[in-house]
Amino acid sequence: MTFEESVEDLSVDVASLGFDLAALIAQRKIVIDHVRVNRHEIEETGEYDLEGLFIRLDQAIKSIRAKRVVLDTIEALFAGFSNLGILRMELARLFRWLKDKGVTAVITGERGEGTLTRHGLEEYVSDAVIVLDHRIDDQVSTRRLRIAKYRGSSHGTNEYPFLIGQSGLSVLPITSLGLQHEAPLDRVSTGLSALDAMLGGQGFYRGSSIILSGGAGTGKSSLAAHFVDAACRRGERCVFFLFEESPSQYMRNMRSIGIDLEGWVKGGFLHFHAARPALLGLEQHLVAMHREIEEVRPAVVVVDPINDLMAVGNMTAVKATLLRLIDYLKTSQITALFSSLTAGDAHEQTTDLGISSLMDTWILLRAVEERGQRHRGLYVLKSRGMPHSNTVSRYTLSDHGVQLGRPSRPRTVKRTPR
Repeated sequence: MTFEESVEDLSVDVASLGFDLAALIAQRKIVIDHVRVNRHEIEETGEYDLEGLFIRLDQAIKSIRAKRVVLDTIEALFAGFSNLGILRMELARLFRWLKDKGVTAVITGERGEGTLTRHGLEEYVSDAVIVLDHRIDDQVSTRRLRIAKYRGSSHGTNEYPFLIGQSGLSVLPITSLGLQHEAPLDRVSTGLSALDAMLGGQGFYRGSSIILSGGAGTGKSSLAAHFVDAACRRGERCVFFLFEESPSQYMRNMRSIGIDLEGWVKGGFLHFHAARPALLGLEQHLVAMHREIEEVRPAVVVVDPINDLMAVGNMTAVKATLLRLIDYLKTSQITALFSSLTAGDAHEQTTDLGISSLMDTWILLRAVEERGQRHRGLYVLKSRGMPHSNTVSRYTLSDHGVQLGRPSRPRTVKRTPR
């Protein structure tokens, strides 16, 4: 029962969410009753009650044996009436009548001044109260949902971001994840046999989290491409989240080192999700990533780079967002690769985010100038649960991808005896 929109307007609105209201009406799965309430045509005389509404609702429920009832919005019923005592009494009677009919009722209402609802009664007579909020922080808007009350059930009390998209609403309770995930024993290749050898000869643990950190131009995206290419060759689906380049630009750049990812995209093994960080808030980015992962069901996820998220949040918020994402990926046993840009000589820092403790494997890429030449070096700072090399290996970028050479040996300095 709608008090603000006609059936035609409502059908157009929900079509953008992926619902075919006309088909549901034709199948007698839903009945829509538009009650037009115009406060300018109302004159308050005598006692006011909702008996006429009960009759219309009862007829609509019986016509299709409905199990659910929606009233949108409740404030429209009381337009033009000033007797708050009668309003509160009739609201309570409406809620009791719906419960006696044995239907699940969803009633929408507007926020009040200092109360969850305008009349301050609905929240007390309802079994559950869900509060929706829309905020703008640093020019980025985020919709949030909070369960303020739910009788007879344990429930999360935090705020959860939600998105309104072509498939309806997406809600992710991102703060309810715990450390209960399994730890698989099988390993997956890095895409480079020489790097696999540095990790005990078998590569990463499946379901682990890996960070590639290094300065600009050290080849982080190239190593990520090798990893994704190897996963696709194993017949595994991958999701690649890009924050700086378009998919077309990234694939063009990787073709310059002999890695052609376009075939995997056409074959359905590789899915790109590219978006500027400023497009959404942190929580919305997390929900969007969760939704993409749920749709594709990948074995491998790559996020390149994580630093760009600092554009839409402070360090604490970004770290919390990444923690939730990592927990979700570990729970789903998805192998995740993150790239991080380090600045200056901060080689053993994953920028200012401080998430190295969350990672199972940490690979550092360095650029070293020696005798007028610039060399690239790679070493494994840590890799939990496996033996790994402690040497620095030089590597080059060629037409055949990343070429990992022999480990560089420390120079011996000869001292002249006194």
